[in-house]
Amino acid sequence: MDKKESLLKQRDEAKKEAAQYENQVKILLNKQRDAECHARNHRLIVHGAIMEGVFPFTANMDGEAIKAFLIALSRLPGATEAAEKAQKSVPAN
Repeated sequence: MDKKESLLKQRDEAKKEAAQYENQVKILLNKQRDAECHARNHRLIVHGAIMEGVFPFTANMDGEAIKAFLIALSRLPGATEAAEKAQKSVPAN
């Protein structure tokens, strides 16, 4: 094999290796996106369960009714201060 063929073979191998690394990056990005989606879904389920635990009647309400209920709660006196206090007690990630 002469030098030109050797260089062409090395180039082809390098391209193949680069494609493999690109696929690995895509796989890792998909795994990261799946993990983030799973974490969000888990958080939403936990928050919904807490809401139903505190306000059991919300289990039978549709989304718009729950939204209206929460908006009404947020407008009660002291709600803003309670929300700010609760937000400050959450540890930063």
